[in-house]
Amino acid sequence: MKEYTTENIRNIAMASHSSSGKTMLAEAFLHFTGATTRLGRVEDGTTVSDFEEEEIRRKISLSTSVIPVEYKDVKINFLDTPGYTDFVGEMISALRVADGALILIDSVAGAEVGTEIAMNYCDQFHLPRFVIINKMNRENANFRKALESVQEVSEVRLIPVQLPLGEKLDFKGVIDLLTLKAYPGDGSTAKDIPAEYMDEVESARMELIEAAAEGEDTLLEKYLEGEELTAEEIMRGLKAAVLARAFAPVFVAAGSAEIGLASLLDAIINLMPSPAEAAPAQAQGKDGIEELSPRDNGPLAAYVWKTTADPFVGKITYFRVYSGMITSDSRVWNQTKGAEERLGTVHLLRGKEQISIKTVHAGDIASVPKLSLTSTGDTLCDRAHPLTLPVPTYPHALYQVAVSPKTQADSAKISPTLTRLAEEDMTLTWHQEPSTNQTILQGMGDQHIDVAIRKAEAKFQTSLVAELPRVPYLETITKPGQAMYRHKKQTGGAGQFGEVHMRIEPYKEDDYAFSNDVFGGAISSSYMPAIEKGIKSVMKEGAVAGFPIKNVKVSVYDGKEHPVDSKPVAFEIAGREAFKLAVKDAGPVLLEPIMSVRIVVPEANMGDVLGDLNTRRARVQGMDTEKGRSIITATVPLAEMQRYTTDLRSITGGRGVFTMEFSSYEVVPAHLAQEIIAARQKELAAAKEE
Repeated sequence: MKEYTTENIRNIAMASHSSSGKTMLAEAFLHFTGATTRLGRVEDGTTVSDFEEEEIRRKISLSTSVIPVEYKDVKINFLDTPGYTDFVGEMISALRVADGALILIDSVAGAEVGTEIAMNYCDQFHLPRFVIINKMNRENANFRKALESVQEVSEVRLIPVQLPLGEKLDFKGVIDLLTLKAYPGDGSTAKDIPAEYMDEVESARMELIEAAAEGEDTLLEKYLEGEELTAEEIMRGLKAAVLARAFAPVFVAAGSAEIGLASLLDAIINLMPSPAEAAPAQAQGKDGIEELSPRDNGPLAAYVWKTTADPFVGKITYFRVYSGMITSDSRVWNQTKGAEERLGTVHLLRGKEQISIKTVHAGDIASVPKLSLTSTGDTLCDRAHPLTLPVPTYPHALYQVAVSPKTQADSAKISPTLTRLAEEDMTLTWHQEPSTNQTILQGMGDQHIDVAIRKAEAKFQTSLVAELPRVPYLETITKPGQAMYRHKKQTGGAGQFGEVHMRIEPYKEDDYAFSNDVFGGAISSSYMPAIEKGIKSVMKEGAVAGFPIKNVKVSVYDGKEHPVDSKPVAFEIAGREAFKLAVKDAGPVLLEPIMSVRIVVPEANMGDVLGDLNTRRARVQGMDTEKGRSIITATVPLAEMQRYTTDLRSITGGRGVFTMEFSSYEVVPAHLAQEIIAARQKELAAAKEE
């Protein structure tokens, strides 16, 4: 593949709901332009985009792949993103480095949840977009109906630039309103428009010319004075309107049948911005924000938007150059990590195929293997001219599993493996939960976590077992209590003796307080640290159900010691057992974490969501509406929210989203506490037997 300069590059993300045909359209482009000799199929696992074993097995895209297509001396870097909601992080990363987007729509299903999500992110990144009504050769395809459904979820006006030539199984090609020609098949040859379409074409063309005229003041004047606009003027006005995001042009295609490809590629070249025409990138420099224009001789600024682990090559780092150039075998400065990286051979990627290249010009997307420190979101620049490019905000993952190593050998690898997985995927995080002593992996949903665990095994040779995380319950007391315990052990020779009397009471100010209230030297003060050590060990492992204890004030007020047999260990045991007995005397209860939850759903689902919340012991705090969506705020016990991500999706058809954060601890209702205690004691007994 030859080198392309900034003006001859287009970076276009393909985003939409799952299975609207992004991967097959990319495949068709490659075949049409002669980059591949045969058309791959998703069903057979032979596409260039979906090359990972997991993608072939599931028959869906799980990560973004780069598909460069060379056409008419322009290189279009298509970024084929996954449409499944769990992998939204991949779509965000791709849109971050794209200059335009193709939103694909299944002609039968119309606008779906993923369409809405993709549109919203395009708005967030201020990206010009095309809407493509795809799969027009399907049995129940309906161009008008699909178009109307998209307009309902799009704030940007949609203007058809093409109409379908035939529909459903008779879909033969496209009618182009710009050239007023019909293009059957892949669109490489033009024909006259059949007479029966002329009325529809005339009215659609009027709408298009009007929209084009709005793109430029001089054209609008000319149009309003009743003058004809030339084809070149229409194109110029259209481009200005597309770049200003005044509207989104609508195209028709059938990727799998290779229909409508040529005119779509022409439109991408003519209407989508090159990196030079896109809005300049903003970067944080030494003296504030710098505006970067994509010039080869500008200061180096490259954004790392994706990293993957390849079992054969090692780590592959994908980057986009916003300013300056990157060459093979050079050194760059990683501003985010504050370290220098040495680049080996730089590659252009086509799926998994690596095409080595000497120079990556400003605006292009490429990759480099084996960088040791660099991870997703980092900025590469010149050490003498430090720059930091902004990292997009990723949604907060709320689906949690507890992971544990399958074998002893895996336990040493679990931390580095999870760290690598989280570096690759900005929507994956992990942490150690001290109260339950579990390793928690957080992702966007069950599929997301499942893929991550399979990746850990396939790429990092670490086998993990996932289970529902334990809820971090706590124990506390509700009234004062007291107890005494005498520890006496006589086994020939020196014995052990220690007697401790203690009172405890609820203590709201802090987790724990200890006082030595012994008068007259019944227990030497030198034994107090040992007694306290015993108490703290019980506070850690619990006295009722094996959960940590908090909010307790302890007073040791009496006891006995033996001049020969008393030792610190004897008082540690006596302190521990006396504390356990005192807790049982002080009305112990279980506390559970309560979460503040904010749920945003379509108004139509409001009743179902509220009904479901009632079954989860939720207390609804308030309800509101915003942009036709309902917002519910509530407090809900964490135990009831463990799998809410999946449940909310099924109630709202994937349209509902929620955020959740810790609010407080509250007492568990008595009938539930009994079940939790019984289950926990069973668990602890099983662990002891092991």
